[in-house]
Amino acid sequence: MFNLPQALKRLVIGRAMRSEELGETLLPKRLALPIFASDPLSSVAYATGEILLVLTVGGTAFLYLTPWVAAGVVALMAVVVMSYRQVVHAYPSGGGSYEVVSRNLGANSGLVVAASLLVDYVMTVAVSVASGVDNIISAFGSLADYRVALAVGFVALLTAMNLRGVRESGRAFAAPTYLFIGGILLMVVTGLIRLAFGDNPQAPTAALGIAAVDGKDTLQGFGLLMLGLRAFASGCTALTGVEAISNGVPAFRAPKSRNAAATMAVMGIVAVVMFVGVTLLALTSHVHYVEDACQLTGLAGDCHTYTQQTVIAQLAATVFGGSDTLLFYFIQAVTALVLILAANTAFNGFPLLASILAQHRYLPRQMHTRGDRLAFSNGIIALAVVAGGLLWFYKADVTSLIHLYILGVFTSFTLSQIGMVRHWNRALAEERDPAVRAAAQRSRLINGLGAVTTALVLVIVLITKFTQGAWLAVVAALLLWLTMRGIRRHYDHVAEELSVEDVAAESSRPRQVHAVVLVSKLHKPTLRALGYAEAFRPDTVEAVTVDVEPEATADLRSAWEASGLEVSLRVLESPFREITKPVVTHVRELKEQWPGDAVAVFIPEYVVGRWWENLLHNQSALWLKSRLLFTPGVMVISVPWQLTSAKRADRPARKAPGAVRRGQ
Repeated sequence: MFNLPQALKRLVIGRAMRSEELGETLLPKRLALPIFASDPLSSVAYATGEILLVLTVGGTAFLYLTPWVAAGVVALMAVVVMSYRQVVHAYPSGGGSYEVVSRNLGANSGLVVAASLLVDYVMTVAVSVASGVDNIISAFGSLADYRVALAVGFVALLTAMNLRGVRESGRAFAAPTYLFIGGILLMVVTGLIRLAFGDNPQAPTAALGIAAVDGKDTLQGFGLLMLGLRAFASGCTALTGVEAISNGVPAFRAPKSRNAAATMAVMGIVAVVMFVGVTLLALTSHVHYVEDACQLTGLAGDCHTYTQQTVIAQLAATVFGGSDTLLFYFIQAVTALVLILAANTAFNGFPLLASILAQHRYLPRQMHTRGDRLAFSNGIIALAVVAGGLLWFYKADVTSLIHLYILGVFTSFTLSQIGMVRHWNRALAEERDPAVRAAAQRSRLINGLGAVTTALVLVIVLITKFTQGAWLAVVAALLLWLTMRGIRRHYDHVAEELSVEDVAAESSRPRQVHAVVLVSKLHKPTLRALGYAEAFRPDTVEAVTVDVEPEATADLRSAWEASGLEVSLRVLESPFREITKPVVTHVRELKEQWPGDAVAVFIPEYVVGRWWENLLHNQSALWLKSRLLFTPGVMVISVPWQLTSAKRADRPARKAPGAVRRGQ
C-alpha cells in the first residue's frame, strides 16, 4: 500500500542506511573543509563590514584604526588555529573544547563550554543565513520585503540537506565554498593589480560623506580606546566556527587527527588571506558602510528607503566595473550561497556536541540517536527550530543578531586553552623522554598564549557587547547550563533507583495475581481480552464495567448472564458519568486489599488503519492507561483488536507479475 508520508521522507532524505555503512560517511579533507570550515571562511563576507560599522559612528575620523583592528583579528586567528591544532592531536575523540575542559577543569566547567557552544551554534545559523540573505538583497533589492521568508526557507533547506547525511551535505556544499574562495581571491588579486598599476578604483559610496553620531568624532583617550576595542570585538566574528573541526574529528578519514589538523591549518591560512585582502580593498577604495543609512550624506533619495550594499557587493562592483557585470553577480551569488551554507558548520557541530552530551546524560538520550541516514537527526531538527525562531523574531536583521554572537565562542576558546595547559602540565609530570617533553613544552606555550589572548578578547567582547544584546546570550547559556545539570540529576536519580542490590528480592514473584478485564460491551474485543487474561492463569478474574448509561448497563448485564460466562461482572457506579476515576479507584482498592499481590488490568482496544478513524472512536482506553500506569503494583495490558482498515494498512504491497528479487 502506498504510504505518502514515507515516500516524501525518502524523497527528502534518501534511503535508510544500515548501521554498518557508517564508515562510508567518513570525510576526506577536500570535503571536510567546506563542511567544518565554511563558517570561518565565509565570515570574510561580513567581518570587515562589522569593523567599519563600529568605526563610522564617528564619521570618517576613526577609519584609520581599521588596519590596526584587522591586524589584531589576524593575530588572534593565528593563535587560535595553532592552539586548536594541539586540541585535535591531544583529544581525537571529537569532544573538542567540551572534552578538554571536562577532563582538565571539571564537569561544571565543561558544561559552561557546552552551553556556550550550543548557543553560539544557534547564532551561527541565524547570523550566517541572515547575512546571506543580505547579499541576495544587495543584488536584487526588490526582495527586501521577503527577507524573513527567505531566511527561514534557507534554514529549512539546510535542514533537509543535513538530514541526508554528512557526506552528502559535504558534496552539495563543497562546490559553492571553493567557488567563493576562488571568487574572493580573484577579486582581491584583480583589485590589487589595478592598484599596483596606478588605477585605484573607488567604491560606489566613496563620494558619500558620513555624519558622526552625536558628536562622536571628537572621542579621545578612554572613549577612543573603547571604540577601537568594540570594533575589534565585532571583527572577531571572523573566528566563529574555528573550533568546529576539533568537535568533528571522528567524521574524518584515518589518520583522523592528522587530517583534521591539516584541514584546520588550510582553513586558517585561507581565511586570513581573504580577510586581509578584503579589508585592504575596502580601505583603498574608500568603502563607506554604516549602521544607519541616514548617516550617509549626499544621497540622492530618502535615506529611510535606501538599501545599503554589503562591503563585498561594493568591492565587486568597484573592481569588476559596476553592479551589472557578470563577475559582480557571480561574486554576489557565491557569497550569498556560501554564507547560507556556512550555517552548515553549526549543523555539523551542534548535533555532534549534543550527541556527546546525551552520552554523558546531560541532554535527552534521543540526541544520541542516529536517523535513517546515520546523521544525528534530532539535533539537526532542534537546531533548525531554534535558529528559525530567532530569525523570525529578529526579522533576519544581521545588525540585531550580531550582538548576541561570539560571546559563547570565546568562552569556550578561553576555558579550552586553560584546560590544555593543565593537560600538558600533567603530561610533563609523567613524561621522561626529552624529545616528547620538548614537544609538550612547545604545545603548552602555544596553548598558554591562546589562553591569555582569548581571555582578553572575552573580557573585551563582554564589556563592549553586553548592553547591546550579548546579555541575552549569557542568560540563554546560563539557562541551558541549569537545564543540563537538571537532566543529569534526573538520569542519575533514575539509575540509582533502578539499580539492583538484591537480585533474589527484586525478582521474587507476587503472592497472587488478580486480573481485571475492562468491559464496555459484550463483543469480540471483550471476549479476546477475557481469554487472554485467563491464559495468564491469574488467581482471580473479574470483568468490570462503569455505569455511565443505566439502560446500556442493564442490557450488558442481561447479555452477560445469558452468555454463560463464568467470569463475574462487576458494575462500578459513576454518578458524574466518568469512566476513568471509578476504574482507578477500584483498582487502588484492590491493591489496598491485597498489598503484596499484583493487579493486572486488561484493556481491549480498537486498532484502526487511517488517522481520521481515530477521531471516530473515543480515547477512554488511552486516558485509563495514563492514570493506571502511575499506580504502583498495577500492570496495564493492552489487548488490541485490529479492524479491517488496520489489516489492510499492514498488508505488504504485492509484487508485480514476474518481478524478481535483487540477487535472484
